[in-house]
Amino acid sequence: MHLLTLLADPSAWAALVTLVLLEIVLGIDNLIFIAILSNKLPAHQQARARRIGLLLALGLRLGLLTLIGWIVTLTTPLIDLGIAGSAGEHGEPLFETALSGRDLILIVGGMFLLWKATKEIHDTIDPEPSGELLDHKGHTAVAAAHFGTTIVQIIALDLVFSIDSILTAVGMTDEIAIMITAVVFTVGLMMIAADPLAKFIEHNPTLVMLALAFLMMIGLVLLADGFGVHIPKGYIYAAMGFSVFVELLNIIGRNRRTRRKSAA
Repeated sequence: MHLLTLLADPSAWAALVTLVLLEIVLGIDNLIFIAILSNKLPAHQQARARRIGLLLALGLRLGLLTLIGWIVTLTTPLIDLGIAGSAGEHGEPLFETALSGRDLILIVGGMFLLWKATKEIHDTIDPEPSGELLDHKGHTAVAAAHFGTTIVQIIALDLVFSIDSILTAVGMTDEIAIMITAVVFTVGLMMIAADPLAKFIEHNPTLVMLALAFLMMIGLVLLADGFGVHIPKGYIYAAMGFSVFVELLNIIGRNRRTRRKSAA
């Protein structure tokens, strides 16, 4: 009966659409990370890693929704280092070290993302591979180990992004049914987009560096957010969108020059 009431409520539909859009925006970070990690695997394992990563993201989000009461308590400060910045224009400190469970998760997740993106950038630039990354013709045992490591890293970032996603959902609506619908719909879209995005990144190597730079920026944003420095997400995604637009123009220009050379 309650579900029928929700279906007939325009405000519930408005909350669902708004929440889906927010979840899609928040899911872009997760999707880029999964695409880059999966592209490091042998070709026959890439799609499976992406599916497992997104299914884990869905499972974590749905699991956290069942613990919604505990999730809300993550915003309660656990430790206070007694350091705070000067007051901003609205009277709140520019940064603070009264850290909640959510803040600690964001800080650890941001540091992990910074480390991972920096390492991947180094491996991309270094002409001599360090040997840690798997050669696609490597041994089966090494392939299995690398696949497992990739899944563990995906789980770690899934947890960070999932908590941020659920806290966003809690701020939008009190209805668990709306939250679950939005999460399932969003992850479904991510599953549809995962393979095309990964293939597009793989076929356009310059996008790999751009995506890694995005991950570094997201890591910094997570780290700053953990210490109470709230950077408007709209600025971040606008910068990412503009960068992608410029890079797409570069790709179109390169492709046209290549076709002209081939036709000459």
